Amino acid sequence: MWNTELTKLLNIEYPIIQGGMAHISDAKLAAAVRSAGGAGVMASGGFSVDEVRKNIKLYKDIMGKNQCFGVNIMIKAPNKDDILQLVCDEKVPFVTLAAGDASPYFSTLQTNGIKCIPLTTTLKSAIYMQEKGADALILEGMESGGHDGKITIMSLMQNIVPSIKIPIIAAGGIVDGKGIAAALILGASGVQIGTRFLISEECAIHENAKNAIINATDTDSTVTGFSTAASVRGLKNKFSENYISKEYNGASQSELDSLATGTLEKGMLQGDIENGYVLAGMSLVQLNKILPAKEIVKELIYETELALNKAPNLI
Repeated sequence: MWNTELTKLLNIEYPIIQGGMAHISDAKLAAAVRSAGGAGVMASGGFSVDEVRKNIKLYKDIMGKNQCFGVNIMIKAPNKDDILQLVCDEKVPFVTLAAGDASPYFSTLQTNGIKCIPLTTTLKSAIYMQEKGADALILEGMESGGHDGKITIMSLMQNIVPSIKIPIIAAGGIVDGKGIAAALILGASGVQIGTRFLISEECAIHENAKNAIINATDTDSTVTGFSTAASVRGLKNKFSENYISKEYNGASQSELDSLATGTLEKGMLQGDIENGYVLAGMSLVQLNKILPAKEIVKELIYETELALNKAPNLI
């Protein structure tokens, strides 16, 4: 068992949070990551309130009522108020919050014993969230799969860590122990990992999407919507090429939104890896096999400890 500010905050063995990926992160995946010593997170994005409730119940059935887990809440989602009420009713141990200003909800959540961990991509936002009472922060770099920022995680850490006193969780392009070690050295108390868990046995995405990630190389990552506020990172394919061509040739935002609607489900869940969008981060080369989540965490911990043990000999 490790001893970082994040492991103490969440009462977990290892400072690894599994990303709450919309339409994807369910009870089975969250329970597998928690069983391995990390913290599992279930998504609310892409799920109805009843589906989130069923996932929470299933998680508790698998893991027991006192096991740590989280739910990701998208602040701009139309059902966010119902999701917020649900996590309060279910006494969810912690929530990660994204896609909007989460601070108005901190008080209600914390009154119900729920730790609040918002996602941020700028120094200004990080300071604001700390002042408003966040329990920890996720700093997400542009290397992340799915919706991302426009600053790298290394730059974010160096820009933000000196101004923040609460635990920081690094996210974006972290797929191995060297990445975790680097994040810890830069001042993180833990990491959030998404793409690596997409190719876990427990993850519910289509086999075609898993194989697309496994077969991808370092130049296969791309971003749609980078010229607007709607950056989304995934794998290059017919959809992304079409979207980017239209994006930089004067298409309206409504046309782009229409083009992108449903492509996550088409690519990730239905397996159409050319006309859908397979969301994945920038670090792709080492993602070469499907493993149980327990084995993934075991590898991550071994690699991190090996990297940190070597660190004193680097100079």
